[in-house]
Amino acid sequence: MSVGLLALLDDVAALARMAATQLDDVAAQATKAGAKAAGVVIDDAAVTPGYVVGFAASREVPIVAKIALGSLRNKLIFLLPGALVLSFFAPWAITPLLMLGGFYLAYEGAEKVYEKLFPHKAHAHEEKVDSAAAVSLTVAEDRRVASAIKTDFILSAEIMAITLAGLPEGSSLWMQAIILAVVGIGVTVVVYGAVALIVKADDAGLAMSRNGTTNVFGSLVRGVGRGLVVGMPVFLKVLTVVGTAAMVWVGGGILVHGLEHYGIDFLAHGIEVVAEAAAHAVPAAAGIVHWIVTAAGSGVVGLIAGGLLIPIVGGVLAPAWLWVNAQRA
Repeated sequence: MSVGLLALLDDVAALARMAATQLDDVAAQATKAGAKAAGVVIDDAAVTPGYVVGFAASREVPIVAKIALGSLRNKLIFLLPGALVLSFFAPWAITPLLMLGGFYLAYEGAEKVYEKLFPHKAHAHEEKVDSAAAVSLTVAEDRRVASAIKTDFILSAEIMAITLAGLPEGSSLWMQAIILAVVGIGVTVVVYGAVALIVKADDAGLAMSRNGTTNVFGSLVRGVGRGLVVGMPVFLKVLTVVGTAAMVWVGGGILVHGLEHYGIDFLAHGIEVVAEAAAHAVPAAAGIVHWIVTAAGSGVVGLIAGGLLIPIVGGVLAPAWLWVNAQRA
């Protein structure tokens, strides 16, 4: 009896060690695969705060929470099973889908640039797509959340596809599922947790600036609070610019790598040559210079691709979408 119990305990210990090893593998692969999607994660974090602009402070966190729940639904209910199906039945479709997402991101970024350069034309274009009728704050919030979740779907699809493409060949289906789930949940928590902190930083700063403590610590708290109140509007504007740049850069980078996958490598080769030359010119900061030049080259590609899509979307796709909606009504 005691021998059998000891043998059972040995088996349990062996299973525990095996499970721990598997968990270590999952954590390592999830971290490695998720890191490859860092550009899209930055894009997601930079774009999202813009969706709460114009709403009361009391609605900021609830709006972010709604978007976060929608993001989790996108990743876990729709994209994770879809990614596994693609991986098993049609791995060849991953790159084309990534490129479609790249075109979408490039278009969104280029349209924002277009709006800044030609605001009246951009607003006229938007009025064709959306009704100009006044809506209640509730309807406006629902529309804003729906728009954010739609954009998040594309960004999340890119994150999941990049993660899937970064997994070692031969990974089992269950391992792929766990890693995709870990990356999806982790990215959502990090991104929307950071967004919630960003959008509430000015409120925290206001409360800190009203601190009534008379000692040195109180003066420090008030100074930090005033800095947050003054600095956050500027920070949000900078973040909007970063978000637009990230859309163009990430979208362009996806297109460059997608074309390279199909043997059209002159863009990737040209960007790499320029980046290497720039890095050699500044050896003290070779790594960061190489990254900046590569991102800039990808951004140029994304801006051109997105710019070419603006008249196509405005003249063909948007009217077609309005016609389809009219037929449904």
